[in-house]
Amino acid sequence: MRTSAADDRRPGYLVLSDLAAGYSRVAIIRNISMTVGRGEVVTVIGPNGSGKSTLVKSIMGVLVAMEGEVRLDQKPLTGLRADQVARVGIGYVPQVRDVFEPLTVKENLEMGATSLPRRAIAERVEGVLAAYPQLAGLLRRQAGKLSGGERKMLAIGRVLMTEPSVVILDEPTAGLSPKLATQLLETYVSGLAGRGAAVLLVEQRARQALRIADFAYVMAAGEIKIASPAAELLARDDLGQVFLGRGGTQTNQGTGQTTQHQPGGERAR
Repeated sequence: MRTSAADDRRPGYLVLSDLAAGYSRVAIIRNISMTVGRGEVVTVIGPNGSGKSTLVKSIMGVLVAMEGEVRLDQKPLTGLRADQVARVGIGYVPQVRDVFEPLTVKENLEMGATSLPRRAIAERVEGVLAAYPQLAGLLRRQAGKLSGGERKMLAIGRVLMTEPSVVILDEPTAGLSPKLATQLLETYVSGLAGRGAAVLLVEQRARQALRIADFAYVMAAGEIKIASPAAELLARDDLGQVFLGRGGTQTNQGTGQTTQHQPGGERAR
């Protein structure tokens, strides 16, 4: 478990300030302020419908921000297209359609860095295989025939082909068994931060995500309800209600506001 306190956080590398985004002029998320530092795992948890997917789409340029801004290393990303966002160093692992199923594992990895010279691509493949040696024996296997855990490992490996400074993972444990989910988070997601990336993890398995995260934001009804060091949030006895955005009193580290809720007995997964 990570143990960093709020005042020990790394400098913000990916920074969201008062972000609002949505569809057809209707804001789904509002007043979103958060930071992710390099070498840090930050998790966003919350119930379905809380706005987590909209948050990711607004960072990646799929949705245009209605208000506020997104900055990477102090440079504005707001208004960039999704392909432009990817080029500046943000790697994205979606929940679905995370690999090219008809292609082999090797071809998937190579597709992750098609803009590089052929020799450089081969070197990047070797680097990914050094980090994920399990993929070495699967290079000729069709991606659509991989197990759930192998597939997600490939999806992360393909993102690493570009050596991104930021990695955003959208519910990477979806569909995995509890054992595989824990292995993915503890080994591979934590490993991304160990390589120096700023990691933003959107995850439904709240407890597992908090165990490997440095800092956490709880979203509900399109807003950040709680911002806290992950270890402190995990230690709360009302975590189930916190997951739903209905925990006890907690200061929002992003805005300085205090949210008051009634504790309850529902447990997070």
